[in-house]
Amino acid sequence: MGKVTGFMEYERIEEGYKPVAERVKHYKEFVIGLDDAQANKQAARCMDCGTPFCNSGCPVNNIIPDFNDMVFRDDWKSAIDTLHSTNNFPEFTGRICPAPCEAACTLNVNDEAVGIKSIEHAIIDRAWAEGWVLAQPPKHKTGKTVAVVGSGPAGMAAAQQLARAGHSVTLFEKNDRVGGLLRYGIPDFKMEKSHIDRRVDQMVKEGVAIRTGVLIGEMPKGSKVTNWAKETISAAQLQQDFDAVVLTGGSEQSRDLPVPGRDLDGIHFAMEFLPQQNKINAGDKLKGQLRADGKSVIVIGGGDTGSDCVGTSNRHGAVSVTQFEVMPQPPVEENRPMTWPNWPIKLRTSSSHEEGCEREFAISTKEFIGEKGKVTGLKTVRVEWKDGKMVEVAGSEQILKADLVLLAMGFVNPVATMLESFGVDKDARGNAKASTDFVGGYATNVPKVFAAGDVRRGQSLVVWAIREGRQAARSVDEYLMGFSDLPR
Repeated sequence: MGKVTGFMEYERIEEGYKPVAERVKHYKEFVIGLDDAQANKQAARCMDCGTPFCNSGCPVNNIIPDFNDMVFRDDWKSAIDTLHSTNNFPEFTGRICPAPCEAACTLNVNDEAVGIKSIEHAIIDRAWAEGWVLAQPPKHKTGKTVAVVGSGPAGMAAAQQLARAGHSVTLFEKNDRVGGLLRYGIPDFKMEKSHIDRRVDQMVKEGVAIRTGVLIGEMPKGSKVTNWAKETISAAQLQQDFDAVVLTGGSEQSRDLPVPGRDLDGIHFAMEFLPQQNKINAGDKLKGQLRADGKSVIVIGGGDTGSDCVGTSNRHGAVSVTQFEVMPQPPVEENRPMTWPNWPIKLRTSSSHEEGCEREFAISTKEFIGEKGKVTGLKTVRVEWKDGKMVEVAGSEQILKADLVLLAMGFVNPVATMLESFGVDKDARGNAKASTDFVGGYATNVPKVFAAGDVRRGQSLVVWAIREGRQAARSVDEYLMGFSDLPR
């Protein structure tokens, strides 16, 4: 695969970034992708390693050595065909996937992994530029109808696969645009929404009917989940109108921080903050947008969502941004012989961190402090972990200034009432209970109702959502037709 001696001759080439001073002035993408020559050299580093662990490291099982070899040989058309055979939306994963395939790369045992994600990014961008991404409408219709509820990557993948199989598919979304958290959770500077719009256009040409602003079931009273629905359809009505229903909503219930002072103004979930900026970027008008201008911002939660809050706050013009993580700071480099080919725990610095952010590890919030009903600071304490338990460090309490606090500690489960309205059994974490068995996979306890993506597996990656949407589509196709030619 690639060049036999390429991994010895060429070093890893990283994608570039536009300068910080330039990119924080706007919400456009700023990654500088590989040009053809750089992609060729990067692909040449792919080893003929015999057992390509990258394939199993990738949740959608991308055929990575093959498309690397095709790029090395300048056969870009075959490369995109190979990539599309396993991944409906490589422009999503090529931008926002953390690339577990690279952690599993054989070269990563004692060297720098092949830049698989950057090659994927280059392939799909070249494919769009060349006009190779076309609609694939079915040759024959089955007469069967399927409702897909939730238009994130799992729902989009399931709907596209089922439409290509010949079923009449309707994709329902409670918000005003398709995309789920891709649309209203991921900032535009990480992935511009034109990428979603192009795929929606392709899906419509393939026969998918899109219905936005439609809530299936009902939202819990007082829910903080983003919802711009203008119409409600009951679960019973959907089951009556369609031959199969696929639930592909997200894990949208944010993890809260119930400490004293939580009810003060100025404390918000990340998913109250991020969607508003995306709507503004799309040209919408919002009253009372949450903004970080001139504020001291503290982001509680050290993951990707927290990083997105950091980048957005800096673009607003925050005075300072600090990100908290309750776990201790991980090592800069993992112990590769101990972790490979699994995903390692190590310090990860995002482009948003590089734009300006103080990072605090092993810190916990004990109380929110405020004046006249508005947050002004946090009382914190240092923590350490002993025998698997978090222990406060005596004498380490301090008060930090904060005008805006963003809670980005992950998501605990889907909005409960949707599953309850269908009568779907839940697992111990509150997710839809459905197995991934080869036969009957993704089926819930309710006849003809399936579940896939975060609503089933819990908070996860876009690449896992695409995988589950594709696999659920095959199971639904088998259920409806008795067999399926869709890839698993």
